Amino acid sequence: MNIQRVWRGHVTRTKIRRRVVEEMVLIGMLRPPTTEMTHRQRANEVKDIRRNTREQYQQDYEKDIIIEKEKIKTSQGAKMMERMVDEVRTWFMSYRNQTGKFPDLPSEEAGGSAVIFTRGGTESERSTKSTAASSRKKSSSASKRGSREREEARKRKEEEEEDLGFKMSPSNFLADLMVAATEYQEVWKLMDETGNPQQRHYNAIIRQEKALDVEAELRKIVDVQLRAELEHLQAAADRDRLKKGKKPKKITKKKGRRTGKKGKKKKEKDLTPDRTVESLLEELVTNGIIKRCPQVPLSAFLGERSWGNGELRKGGKDPLPFLGDIRQVIMEYCILPMGSKAVHQVAPLVKSLLIVGPEGSGKRMLVQAVCTEIGAVLFDLTPANIVGKYPGKSGLIMLMHLVSKVSRLLQPSVIFIDGAEKTFMKKVPKTDRTDPKRLKKDLPKLVKFIGPEDQVILIGTSRSPWECDQKLLAQTYQKMIMIPKPDYASRSLVLSEYLFQYSALSREFNTSSLARISDGFTIGNILASLKDVLTCKRVLQLRLHQLTQAEIVNALCKYDPVYKEQEEAFLLWYSKTPISRRKIRAEEMEAERLLEKATKRKKLV
Repeated sequence: MNIQRVWRGHVTRTKIRRRVVEEMVLIGMLRPPTTEMTHRQRANEVKDIRRNTREQYQQDYEKDIIIEKEKIKTSQGAKMMERMVDEVRTWFMSYRNQTGKFPDLPSEEAGGSAVIFTRGGTESERSTKSTAASSRKKSSSASKRGSREREEARKRKEEEEEDLGFKMSPSNFLADLMVAATEYQEVWKLMDETGNPQQRHYNAIIRQEKALDVEAELRKIVDVQLRAELEHLQAAADRDRLKKGKKPKKITKKKGRRTGKKGKKKKEKDLTPDRTVESLLEELVTNGIIKRCPQVPLSAFLGERSWGNGELRKGGKDPLPFLGDIRQVIMEYCILPMGSKAVHQVAPLVKSLLIVGPEGSGKRMLVQAVCTEIGAVLFDLTPANIVGKYPGKSGLIMLMHLVSKVSRLLQPSVIFIDGAEKTFMKKVPKTDRTDPKRLKKDLPKLVKFIGPEDQVILIGTSRSPWECDQKLLAQTYQKMIMIPKPDYASRSLVLSEYLFQYSALSREFNTSSLARISDGFTIGNILASLKDVLTCKRVLQLRLHQLTQAEIVNALCKYDPVYKEQEEAFLLWYSKTPISRRKIRAEEMEAERLLEKATKRKKLV
């Protein structure tokens, strides 16, 4: 009886503990022992189906564009040309009747005969209208000037009274957004799409758009014919003048404007014009300049966002960013612009980026994530990687030429340099045999030739950026990001994500205290200590012997944390960077403006 009583008590307590755990998992207080992958797999399948369907629809759309364009040319091309010829001939004769001479047909660069019907009337009519308008303007200019001055004074007064604060600069995408919004209002807002559940394209819209394109193509042909016809008409008019004893009027051809820009960058000389892209790629891969990049998604860089930093800044503090903020900045600087050629040409151009942080902070991981997300080719110009390769001055010139040429041909491309500060060190240690200052002069030139049309970016990483010439470093790297030591929320997230992937680990394992103890250690150190503890043998023993915090703490003690002196050195260096100086100056100007405004209010009171 005693044995049965003890057994029933044990079974009951086990059931109660299991029910408590299930209840805590249900309300979200504990993590589930296993991760349900069915819904994720189904979501990924739906995503793949949508992607394939979108690609198929795009191919069908492009085919129908070609078909509809050919149909319009075949069925309406002759009528279009006849109508355009009649319109231009009518304009010839009406212009001659009004001015006594034949007009000059606008050149193809100026828009051809299409320009005639976009501007109002002939030259004589426009000159008459402009004369009358100028007389009216002169009579009303005095009164308008006075009212304009009063209006400007009123606006200045309103601006002074209104507290505008910081103003965002106008976005380069605003014009495209306005065009898209207008198109939606005019075309799609009131369109009934109940008969198009598959969301296919509309052939009527394609015909409407391609009719304008066909008309523009045919107008060029018509303009060539009419220019020849205009020369014959002018020659006939000259013969008539000769018969009447008048000198024929000389036709003066207008010189076309130069389309070249003064500020256009100098084109680089091609040192390998007779070589194929495949041979250049093979050479760089053989020499280890182009490397295979591990597939690392950006989401693998774990870290929480700084949800409370905004409130801290309102209180006059300047808190450091969290790891989630670093991930967001990498997305905005590198992945979004580099992932799309159209976006890259319009977005603010980021030619180069320097990622700074202590050892194990995830600098190289971020570079790999950028390459993975945009599918970029990785060019490794780390001094230790290029030592002994392409020797001499001529070899260095050829190396930079190959990197510059192939990176543009295989874009998007990422040019990576580890230990970026070594390139600009004032004094190289005698123990360093990698010749790190080899790229000192050529690296800024490489960045200079990166334009908006090039999906190429230089990314450097550094552990001690203060050990070099800061002026040259700032000239080479346009943007600088400092990865601080991980915050409590990020450490807790990393510990939870890594530990609770093992179903045998108790869901009640306390990660909060571990997150507190690991303050000062980088994410790389924390993950390395977890891997040291959770070996294959230890994972198999989890069901019998649960993991203890002491095991992880003992493994963590083998690594060096980010000491206070090192953290202060990073903060001091970052405060002297150009981007930090601009931020400090903007804050000072804002404080001066608020102080001046408060002083004016006191005087009024």
